[in-house]
This record gives sequence, structure tokens and C-alpha cells, in this order.
Amino acid sequence: MKNYPCFYLTCSFLLLCLSALGQVQVNQFQPLLPVLTLKEANPVLRLELIKSGEDARLIKDIVCSLKGTTRLDDIESVCLYAAAKNGSFSAKTLLTAPQPATSKVTFKYPLSLQADTTIVWLSVKLKDKIDLAHRIQLSCTAVKTDLGKVTPITVRPLVALRTGVAVRQYQQDGVHTSRIPGIATSQKGTLLAVYDARYDTSRDLQGDIDIALNRSFDGGATWQPMQVVLDRKEWGGLPEKYNGVSDACVLVDRQTGAIYVAGLWMHGVLDGKTGRWVEGITKDSTRWIHQWHAKGSQPGLGVKETSQFLITKSLDDGQTWSEPINITAQTKHPEWWLFAPAPGHGITLKDGTLVFPTQGRDKEGLPFSNITYSKDGGNTWVTSRPAYHNTTECMAVELSNGDIMLNMRDNRNHGNKEVNGRRICVTSDLGETWTEHPTSRKALVEPTCMASLHRHTYRHKGVEKSILLFCNPESYNSRDHMTLKVSFDDGRTWSADRKILLDEYGSFGYSCITSVDESTIGVFYESSQAQMAFQQVKLEELIGK
Repeated sequence: MKNYPCFYLTCSFLLLCLSALGQVQVNQFQPLLPVLTLKEANPVLRLELIKSGEDARLIKDIVCSLKGTTRLDDIESVCLYAAAKNGSFSAKTLLTAPQPATSKVTFKYPLSLQADTTIVWLSVKLKDKIDLAHRIQLSCTAVKTDLGKVTPITVRPLVALRTGVAVRQYQQDGVHTSRIPGIATSQKGTLLAVYDARYDTSRDLQGDIDIALNRSFDGGATWQPMQVVLDRKEWGGLPEKYNGVSDACVLVDRQTGAIYVAGLWMHGVLDGKTGRWVEGITKDSTRWIHQWHAKGSQPGLGVKETSQFLITKSLDDGQTWSEPINITAQTKHPEWWLFAPAPGHGITLKDGTLVFPTQGRDKEGLPFSNITYSKDGGNTWVTSRPAYHNTTECMAVELSNGDIMLNMRDNRNHGNKEVNGRRICVTSDLGETWTEHPTSRKALVEPTCMASLHRHTYRHKGVEKSILLFCNPESYNSRDHMTLKVSFDDGRTWSADRKILLDEYGSFGYSCITSVDESTIGVFYESSQAQMAFQQVKLEELIGK
């Protein structure tokens, strides 16, 4: 309310006038959300209809305009829905037949106003394939009642909404929940989107979870069917729900074109108090523990002691994948409780070194973040020293001078408004030593959530340049306002006037960024509008023309 004092004073005056006239007031509000293909309904505009007096009022017409939409033929239909009881969007109650997309859309006799306040939503359904640079804009220009015509009051300025793709939705392909995104672009330009396929529940490990993949050959406009990349099946005499694999990280070798996907495998369950292997587990058992909780993963290297670090490899652009290699013995210190990939994507350094962002729990069970690298094309892997403690999910970029920057989720940030920011450390020797960056816990606010970091390289007037990109929920206490930010100076500063809000509503809040091509950025993230959404952002939006 404090952000719109003039608006609310105006509303109060209007309500007094309307009370005397027995009229209707209409407020229109547009949430900043992506409009996604492959979804039946996309909420784009909220109408609040307020009547004065005790008599019911008849809404004869709701008249809308699609002025500002890039192409009307991107839209299959426009719909009007009754809101849920709390006023939020719901696609359960359609008020009139869907309307075709024309410059002027009219919904005739949609409802009778019985309550003092009635909320309805305008929604669009897109064609299955559109140009993801296109925008959708919808406004209500008039509401005709049995007492006359009303011009809606616009709560905040309306804008053209970004489009995208609902890559993963609830119960798609028999998967209850798709979570934990990672994305990379192959040497052939194929987009490789990886995630947890959680078949039975949204819950983390332990559970029936595989690492799955969708590929796109057209910059993310359409996606191939789901492939399973890491699946331990019924291993070791235990059912699949006690052989889950989670937290995918994808890495493209920029020298050879090989593609790697890492995941964390959990076999059975450990007792949370003792850390000991639990015997007698069957498909009917309900015992559960998380590798980050209590003693859910313990010192040692064996499958009955600790969760396992797996890597699979593709040499054919992600079409087929090798049997997984277990690198736990190579990389985990036996005294550590846990060692795992950090979800998102890895990087190839200029000298060809392959780098995965990683995380774990030390000999006291406390979390840390670090990197794991290979200097021989993925044949052997080396684990660095921890960059920082009480940090977890992280992502890495190579800076202009060859140093590696690690951007980390920091547990100290949760709900902390006074001191809040991602933990940032830099190494010049592959993690043998780490230096805290000047922006650490000062620049990039977070609600304690996974976030993504990416270097994008492009040419401008014949000169090679690069920017850093960062995406996360821009909030200190809740996972909402998914925002893409840009840095022009290797992360020393982040431009306040170039950031892009992708989705203002809440979600699980994980994301990953890739370079679709030299002029296009791709963001694959957990959205309020789909379990996994993909959106494009043109480079000129970030750097100017």
C-alpha cells in the first residue's frame, strides 16, 4: 500500500462516489510472469470488480485489447476464469467460451456480481511453437455493466510479457515432480537440459529419482522427449526408491565435444542417529533420510557408508550415455561425511581443464563448497580444498585473468536482512588456495537457495568481449522474484539498471544459464508457472545496442 499512496486515496474517493451511484469499480493488475507454450492457461491479467450497494450487478461485456503483442497468431485462445477463493489464479472455472486472438477480444455476459468484490483472471493459451523473442500484452479497456460502461483503473503500468516454454510440468511422463535444473549448450548448438525426475513425490533423496534430460535443436523453442541419463534401477537387492540419483550437473568439454553429467547416488538409508546402514529395507519400507540431514551420509567410501559421486558421458551430442563411472574413491576424503556434485553446469577452462562445482560435508559433518577438476579429458578427477564452510550449492566461472570464481549458497543468509549476499571466493591454483572476493556477502542477495552463474562471450565490432550473468530469487527471505543480472567487470559490480525480472511469484527457485548462441541467453529454471521453464533473453537487452 505504501508504494501507491495516490492510487489508494483516489480509490477511496471513487468508492464514496460509486456508493452513491450504485456503480462498479474495476481494478486491473498484471503480475510479471512468463507466458509459456505447452500450458493450457497462462495468467496475464487480474481484474478486481467492486460493486457498491446490496443489489447484484450484471457484467454484460469485458472488452480487452491485445495491442502490444508481437504476433497475434502466437496465441491460440484467450480465456476468462473465476479466481480461487483467495483471489489467486485458477483454471478450474471457465466463465465463457475461449475467444480467438484478435486485436479486440470481448467476453459477453460472463458473470453476475453477487459479492462486494469479485476477482477474475484473463489467460492466454499459446501455440506449441513460437519465437521466444516475442511478447504478449493484454489489457482490459472497458467493462460494460447493467448500469453503464466502466473504464478500468490500472494498478501499475502494464508491459508486454516475456514468452517461454513449460519444459516440465506436474505429472509429465509419469514423473510426479521435476526439480533441480542444469543446462548447457553442446558444441553442435544442442541445448541439454538436465533435472531430477522424481517419480513418486517432490521430496529430495532418498527416493525413486533418476537424472533425466531433454534436448532442444532449435534454441529452446521445442524440446525432444525425456531421456533417462542416470538410473541405478534395482541395485544391490534394493528397489529403485532406495537407489535414487539426484543433483545433476552437466559439463561440455569445449575441446572434444564430449558431454558429462554428474549425479549423487544414494543406496539404501543410514540411521540418522548412529550413521549405520539400515538392514532389511524392502519396497514396502517407509524409512527415509536425506544425505544432508543428521547422519544420512557418513565417513568412508562404500555404498553402505556414504552417498556416491557418479559421472556418465556422451560422445554423440547427448543421444546415448555411457554406464556411469563412480569417482567417489578418487575424490572424496574418507573422513568427509559427504561429497557431491553441485547442481547446474560445469565449465571448461581456456587450457582445457574440466571443472565441476562440488559440495560436501567435512569430518565434523559441516557443509562446504569447492571444485573438482580433470586435466586429462575426464579420465581422472581431483578434488580441491574447500573454498568456504557452511556453504553448499555453488557454480563457477573462469575470470578474464584465468582465475576461477566460485559463487556459493551461504546458510548464514537465510532470513538475514542485515547482512545478506552470496559467498564469493576466487582461486588461481585450482582450489589449492582460496581468497574471498570483495563482493562476498555484499552484492547478490539470496534467501539461501541454489543460484546460477555463467560467462557469456560475444563479439562487438570485431572485438571479443564477455559478461558474467547471475540468476536467483532476488529476495532475502523468500524464493520469488527470479531475476537475471549482468556484470561487465568480472563480477566486481552488478548493473542495477540492466537486471531482468523473469518471474515475480514464488517457486522452488533453482536456475541455470547457458549461451544459446552469441546473441541469445537461455535460462532454465524452476518457475511459478511450470516445474521447469525455459526462456530466452537477447544479449542487446543486457548490454544495449
